[in-house]
Order: sequence, then C-alpha cells, then structure tokens
Amino acid sequence: MTSKTPITVAYGDGIGPEIMQATLKILNAANAQIEPEFIEVGEKVYLQGYSSGIPNEAWQSLKRTQVLLKGPITTPQGGGYKSLNVTLRKTLSLFANVRPCESYAPYVSTKCGNIDLVIIRENEEDTYSGIEHRQTDEVYQCLKLVSRPGSEQIIRYAFEYAQKFNRKKVTCLTKDNIMKMTDGLFHRVFNEIAAEYPEIQHEHLIIDIGAALIATQPERFDVIVTLNLYGDIISDVAAQVAGSVGLAGSANIGNQMAMFEAIHGSAPDIAGKDIANPSGLLHAAIQMLVHINQPEIATPIENAWLKTLEDGIHTGDIFSPAYSKQKVGTQEFANAVIKRLGEIPTHFKPADYKPGAYTKIECYGTHSTVQSEKKLVGVDIFIDNPKDIPAEELASKIMHFKTPLELIVITSRGLKIWPNSTIETPYLRHCCCRFQSAKDIKDLKMIKHEDIIDLLSLFNGMGWDVIKTENLYTFDGQLGFALAQGQ
Repeated sequence: MTSKTPITVAYGDGIGPEIMQATLKILNAANAQIEPEFIEVGEKVYLQGYSSGIPNEAWQSLKRTQVLLKGPITTPQGGGYKSLNVTLRKTLSLFANVRPCESYAPYVSTKCGNIDLVIIRENEEDTYSGIEHRQTDEVYQCLKLVSRPGSEQIIRYAFEYAQKFNRKKVTCLTKDNIMKMTDGLFHRVFNEIAAEYPEIQHEHLIIDIGAALIATQPERFDVIVTLNLYGDIISDVAAQVAGSVGLAGSANIGNQMAMFEAIHGSAPDIAGKDIANPSGLLHAAIQMLVHINQPEIATPIENAWLKTLEDGIHTGDIFSPAYSKQKVGTQEFANAVIKRLGEIPTHFKPADYKPGAYTKIECYGTHSTVQSEKKLVGVDIFIDNPKDIPAEELASKIMHFKTPLELIVITSRGLKIWPNSTIETPYLRHCCCRFQSAKDIKDLKMIKHEDIIDLLSLFNGMGWDVIKTENLYTFDGQLGFALAQGQ
C-alpha cells in the first residue's frame, strides 16, 4: 500500500474551521493518501503574544511535512501584528503564488463565460518587502526592491508551469515605462528567459492596460507572470470577473515547501452559521494533491465538484433562481460533492490530471560570477525642510560648501525644483539634493565615501536634518540611478 504523505493543516479563523472540516471530509471520502498534522495559527496565536501569528511548534511541523493546507486567518486590529501570509511566504521561501482563475457559466454569474487563466505572482520582493519609513511629519516611504535572481526564478517558473500544464502563452505585466530600473529589469529578464522556450508564445503589457484587459477581455490570457503588488491586485480582479473570489484557490510554491489556501478572507461575520462556501479551499486542496503527486485523487474530486455545480446544488453566495435547484450550507455542500465522486460533468470539460505529468518544478535564480565595474560617483541627500526654505536659498547656501562634489539638482518627491524650475508652488518639506563628481554624465569620476561623510558634516553644520542618503553608482559605465523628473 502506498505510504501516506504527511501534511500540516491549520484550521484558521472565522469560517476557516468550517470550510476546512468540509474540505478534509471530501479528501477522506476520495481516499486521499494524506496524514494531517494539525497546528494553530492566526488570531488566537497573535493574542497569545506571537506577533507573527505562528508559534514555534508550528514551524517544526512545517519543516517535517513541507506542505501546509491553511484556512483563512484574522489579523487583529492595531499595530505590531505582521501578516502571517507574508511571514510564511518569505520564511519558507515560497517565491511563486499560483492562482488559477476559471469561469463556471452559466451556473455562476460572470462577466465573461470562458475565462481559463493562471496568474503567477512573485511572492518575496517588490513593495511587499515591507521596508517603510516615516521621514518627516508629512512624508512616508516604502522601498521597492527587485532582484535579478528573484525575477529569473519566478519567470522561469511561469514558463515551466506553462510547459507542464500544456499552456500556450505567457504574458508579462510591468510598469517599466515609469519604473525603468526595477520593472525594467523584470521585463528584460522575461525577454531573456522567453527566448529559451520558443514553443510558448510570449508578450509584455504595461500593467494598467493589462489589468483593464483582464477585466474586459480575460479570455485573451493564458498564463500571466508579474511582480508582487500587481499580482495581488489582478488576482482578485480576475477572480471577481470570473464570478466570485470565494471560489478561487491559491498555491504558494517554493523549491522545498508549499502552502495552499483559499484567496478569500476569514469572514468572521458569517462564522459558525454553516453557510460559507468551501470551494476556494477545496480548489487549493486539489492543487495540493497535484503537487504531492496524487493527480488520480485530484481528478475525481474536481469532477465531483463540477457535477455538483451542474446539478444546481449551491451555497448561498452563488445561488441564483435561474440555475440553482437547492440552497445548501457548508457541510451539506461537502456531502453533495462526496455523493458525486466518480461522476463526470457534462456541461464543463472534465478534469484529467495525468499521472507523472506534473513533476515538481524547481527554479533557482542565477547569481552572476562576473561582477560589474562599480563606481561611486555621487550621493542623494534627503532632508526634512519643515521651514519651507526655498530651493533657491538651499542651493545658494550649498554653493558655499567646500566639497569636491557638485550640486546638480534639488528635487521634491522625484520632481526637479532647482535649477530653472517653473513650478510656482513646489512642495518643499521633503527635498533631495543630488551631488555628483561632475555635472556631465560622461565626465563622472569615482569618489570616496569620505567625501560623502564630509558633505554630511556640512549639512549638519547648517542644522539641516538629513533623513536619508542614497549613494549613486555607475556599473560598467552605465548609470545605476534614475534622473529626476524634469532633469
């Protein structure tokens, strides 16, 4: 007899215990070869003093099983509580968030009846690094970090996924017309890796038009790969256009570990009422079964779910007079799916997960052994300017500094306000003074860190509050920094 696969199970908060109970009941009825270990995460754990929402013993279970099936959790209101999902994704190196999105017309009301796409979202970088600072009374900062290895890893995963699941096209979404360095890197890496998969079509779209097309023409997409924040937003857009966020499951995949969950929240307002739809978590469990190499179990479960939908047995969130025959609760819906195990849908295309076709995808970003010639050529010095000292006055005082560095531009929130600014009322309370070793880019020479320290001493002598510095580098002669808007 095949040995059972250990998995870690977390019931979660709100409706989590109800939908997890229903999901596990279906898995057991389908003879899924799993051996669950149960852990507690979420609100109760937060309130016990674990700011991460997960206790130490739960980590030990995850290390043993390397698979987590998790119900939705509630993060308590107030400061000091970190997102458990982000903590798990980053701690366990779950670099890929995989969200299939399908429409189930006419049984689930939808704006588009033929959606069948997969969104693959980078999971560890971008603004979700959570590096934020309050710099002045009025200005807050969030850092966006994008790396070449991280971009390579998620983009290669998208193409490997397309290969294994017989998908024909991969679309990359970025905003590299504005963020030319971070999103620009992601786009360049996409083009490089796409060339290695000539049998798969590829395209790039700017995220704003891409999101609009997901909302209006989702049938044109197959696999989408994108950065963290964009992926989070468009995943919910796609699920809602398809019919309901409550039906969608999600996989978080790493090279060693994986987490599976519904994409909806814990819905505490309906907890305990036996009315929640367990379909999102069930779809996550189906993804889990494919991941742990039990596609022969995943197939009948998905077909039974489709047949239940076709037979008009619906929970209240998708109930409609036109296509629903019976409104059921959480556990009764699970029983209806169990009753149809072994049956095949007639309206929908039956699921057919083929044994051996979905071997584990491992992707690693490369770390270049060839280093660029990196030169320190200047510095951006950000100051808090609560007295609204005009940029012309700031520049005039800086011109008297004895320093080998030359003041090139003063900006406010990325926009040039000196020299030759035509802005009538610039925002002055958050200023950046850019210094370079030469005014002309082609004449830039290497400086020393001591030059920056000396310059900071001059700022300190003026009583100016330096809130941040950012060194300016060239890499093989290419600028490692963006010019100011209007420069």
